[in-house]
Amino acid sequence: MANKASSVPVEKGQTDTIDITGLGHSGEGVGRYQDFTVFIPGALPGETVTAVITTVKKTYAIGRLATVQIPSPHRIAPECGIYSQCGGCQLQHLNYKEQLNCKRQQVVDTITRIAKLPGVLVHPTLGAPSPWYYRNKMQFPVGRKNGKVVVGCYSQGSHDIVDTENCLIQHQVNNDIVREVRNAIEKLGIEPYDERTGQGIIRHVLGRVGTATGQVMIVLVTATEQLPQRQALIECLQTKIAGLVSIVQNINSKCTNIIMGHKTRTLWGQDTITDKLGEFTFAISARSFFQVNTAQAEVLYNQAVKYAGLTGTETVIDAYCGTGTITLFLARQAAKVYGIEIVEPAILDARQNASNNNVQNVEFLVGDAVAVMPRMFKQGIKPDVIVVDPPRAGCEQKVLETFASMEPKRIVYVSCNPASLARDLAVLNDLGYQTKEIQPVDMFAQTFHVEAIALIQRADT
Repeated sequence: MANKASSVPVEKGQTDTIDITGLGHSGEGVGRYQDFTVFIPGALPGETVTAVITTVKKTYAIGRLATVQIPSPHRIAPECGIYSQCGGCQLQHLNYKEQLNCKRQQVVDTITRIAKLPGVLVHPTLGAPSPWYYRNKMQFPVGRKNGKVVVGCYSQGSHDIVDTENCLIQHQVNNDIVREVRNAIEKLGIEPYDERTGQGIIRHVLGRVGTATGQVMIVLVTATEQLPQRQALIECLQTKIAGLVSIVQNINSKCTNIIMGHKTRTLWGQDTITDKLGEFTFAISARSFFQVNTAQAEVLYNQAVKYAGLTGTETVIDAYCGTGTITLFLARQAAKVYGIEIVEPAILDARQNASNNNVQNVEFLVGDAVAVMPRMFKQGIKPDVIVVDPPRAGCEQKVLETFASMEPKRIVYVSCNPASLARDLAVLNDLGYQTKEIQPVDMFAQTFHVEAIALIQRADT
């Protein structure tokens, strides 16, 4: 039993019966024991479960699911044979329709709790036609386990590699890449990297598939400049992967959890592959950002354009524009679109993408939006609409203040993190911009991740 003198009613090793009332931000079940929050991975809303407490903190505990006493009607058997070991998916035990409902609820809860904006309309989540084999990009660590080369996802909460033969959310060609790279480095005796000792060669294998073009790229991330058996490895892969047009080496010699280093060289074939989003063609390099779910990315971008409410006369600023994907979608219906991005290589890619697609009413600027946008305003550039798709951490307050100071009629906020979205919507509300509605989009079926697009209007319009 827990220490009666303590305000925490649970202790490590304790077994309790808990009613699950919701899902946490990482897809775990959330329940309460004597009014104390307990997170239980694998549990679902509406279930009564038995859990063994494994971690105790001041304000919450984590439990291991022991038994499901009363199952959710939405619980299903996971399709994947290694689901319980692998950390790549979190919701395969929940039917897809209910995954979409839970993702909408996640957005509703964060907007209500964090933003304190309870009246915002949150639409049903736009789901994928198929929730399987959708990822056009794969990046798996490589290691050695029990004397054998292993390639796959990390186990939940660890760096223990779960050898993966057929990941059900990866494009099937990416699964082919995993199999052939594993076989080749085993056959050729190329040693996988060991992050504990810092020894070995191959750290990660990446696959990129152009779902519309069929072009395929393999990226081998190495800890060393030299790649032993380089030509033999190329020959092993050349004829085994359908659509293969590029084999690339990326060098990452640092002791870090960051996957890719700054130096990349093409070992064979092209430097890039191409893929399509809507009517646009994009060149994708080893380190380019490109949405991993091509079909749902088109849904996401079309929704952003819809919320922008363009008639062909507007000036639009696309802050955090990356390689210009949303920018080009906006340009179809705007008079002029300015893309701003602090990462210069991304801007170079964006300019090339605009040129390749013969889009002439765009201009891409390198720099921090906080510095670039006031300069644009002084030059007489006044946006009717600002579109923003920031990193997971969201926008700094000074960025939001800069948006408001330019007085656009609308702001369209594309977010991959409901919590940071809610925080930023609260700031914008205080700055005179009201959130009208939010559209969640499921970009990552079988996982807890959810994208959401918010339509925000100036209060006096």
